[in-house]
Amino acid sequence: MYRPEIKVLDCTIRDGGLMNNWRFDKAMVKAVFDGLVKAGVDYVELGYRADKKQFSVDDFGPWRFCDEEDLREVAYDCATKVCVMADVDRTDFNDIIPAKDSIVSLYRVATYVKDMDKAIELGNHCKEQGYAVSVNIMAISHALEQDLDQALEKLAPTNFDYVFVVDSFGNMTPIQIEYTVHKYAAMLPGKEIGIHCHNNQQLAFGNTIEAALKGVTCVDGSVYGIGRAAGNCPLELILGFLNNPKYDVTPVLDLIEEYLAPLKKELKWGYEIPYALTGMLNMHPRPAMKFMKGGHDMSLRAFHEELVDEQDV
Repeated sequence: MYRPEIKVLDCTIRDGGLMNNWRFDKAMVKAVFDGLVKAGVDYVELGYRADKKQFSVDDFGPWRFCDEEDLREVAYDCATKVCVMADVDRTDFNDIIPAKDSIVSLYRVATYVKDMDKAIELGNHCKEQGYAVSVNIMAISHALEQDLDQALEKLAPTNFDYVFVVDSFGNMTPIQIEYTVHKYAAMLPGKEIGIHCHNNQQLAFGNTIEAALKGVTCVDGSVYGIGRAAGNCPLELILGFLNNPKYDVTPVLDLIEEYLAPLKKELKWGYEIPYALTGMLNMHPRPAMKFMKGGHDMSLRAFHEELVDEQDV
């Protein structure tokens, strides 16, 4: 597998922060950025640009907000570009300063199909400020096909750079990934397509491979698969699969050994049966995350039955 046009985007801090409210200390984040630079990763997503009027600063670590001064303490100008995520309805446009004054290169606008008009407004604002823009359409396994088609039709005339296929619930299979990637490519001529997969059913890597084989040009991953609940596609597997000499997996192994392996004992992301069940049922992992915290005597069978009952309501 060698397609030099494929770029790699790491979301270790941004998606991993969903497990600890983005309370990563700056020394670790700096080490992660530096290690990913040495690994040759193209983009590093360091968190969200969230509106501080909507979220209490005391409840979250700095990577929920990604203030410019915090980003500059951990990252630097180099071939590896910094990106941040901006949620529709959770981002203050005034916080998006001109790109010439920022270390950020790429904004990833996160949206659902129903909010595509708002996503385009936010993306246009980022473009006007001089940034590259990606639109990440979340939870597409829940979207009706006609609604997804309408959203893509609205995106087609924009000048955004990327549109990402996002399997938020870890529900999709390789056949669905192939179909969806082909749909995006056909309906969004001139735009690059990306892939972001969650690992509820142990399919994140397989689905990412499928997307790469079917033409996506940007693949997401995170060191040791860190991310919400079951986590994401492990970055180290992506780098090995791409077989591109520009990437070096050894700095990532160092990060795993020093930071991520110890952290996994505390945060406990990764494949677990409760997360697999929500993935199978195409549900948000929130109830599985609650189950995993313990403090109950519910069996896996009873948990599954509860999920099925909830789905039937």
